[in-house]
Amino acid sequence: MPRLRYCAGVAPGVFLALVAALAFGIVTPLVQRAAHDTGSFWTAALLYLGAAIAAFPSRRPGAEARLERRDALRLVAIAVFGAFLAPALLAWGLRRTSGASAALMLNLEAGLTVGLGRLLYGEHLGRRVLVAASLIAAGGLVLVLDRRALDGDALGLAAVALATVGWALDNALARPLADRDPGAVVRAKGLLGAGLSVALALATAGARPTPPAALAIAACGAVGFGLSLRLYLKAQRRLGAARTASVFALAPFVGALVASALGDPISPMLFVAAALMGVGVWLHATEHHEHVHHHEPMHHEHAHRHDDGHHDHTHDPMPAGEHSHVHEHAPHAHAHAHAEDLHHRHH
Repeated sequence: MPRLRYCAGVAPGVFLALVAALAFGIVTPLVQRAAHDTGSFWTAALLYLGAAIAAFPSRRPGAEARLERRDALRLVAIAVFGAFLAPALLAWGLRRTSGASAALMLNLEAGLTVGLGRLLYGEHLGRRVLVAASLIAAGGLVLVLDRRALDGDALGLAAVALATVGWALDNALARPLADRDPGAVVRAKGLLGAGLSVALALATAGARPTPPAALAIAACGAVGFGLSLRLYLKAQRRLGAARTASVFALAPFVGALVASALGDPISPMLFVAAALMGVGVWLHATEHHEHVHHHEPMHHEHAHRHDDGHHDHTHDPMPAGEHSHVHEHAPHAHAHAHAEDLHHRHH
């Protein structure tokens, strides 16, 4: 039985999730300032309109699997939770709390996504991952209990916490779409979410943004929601929902640092929360999962390479780099380091 020597997408997946976290974390406190005088639904609409516009540059035809008609209902669900409710709640909460507190409160999303990944998809969660998720949750609890860290009212922080619930549901529901073209997923989600938010903004007569504020919010959406989500989906296809969320938990640290650099007050307990969350992320990022495993026959389509040990079908001529088409896998068994990607979703 062969034992492969490569790491099946673990390191690239962690890197993609880290860059996604940086993009989202930097933007969170900037949204607070750009959207201070703008209604919550207008803010949500502009964030995801910016995300959709940023996603329009696509890869060459045939490089990624296209969205299918059967994906429509799932796309609507992730747009409602992740591109409509969650950003509106975040925008409302950011006006009532500090950027640093809100940024670290967003770390609750990671623990929720880990739980949903296990519940919905049976993702393997060993002792190390469970300890990491517990530390992240403990860091969020420290923020909730520390009144000095909560620079804002309880309703504002509750709104941010509810936003993390929406994004956790979005992350979990989007996992089957991670193997589709990420640009197409971001475009569809962004346009659906922006459309819903505009409808509510017009119905509720929320405060409209000034042109400079609209441009600033849309730019934040392009980076923190468009680029970040595109990279997050690519990481999720390699790591699974739970582990990607754990690495992405670095985003609130980045947001808190940016907020403090912009003048937000810092409580000593924020560093305690950051330390707990940071250890949790480190435990996940250094996880090594390797054993003999069996692959069942599969018939599917996704972007793949021919040097990854799982795609040995032939082409004439053989394409260079990643490409996508319908292909089959014969049953086989081997051993190598791997994560919860498309070919390793065993319990």
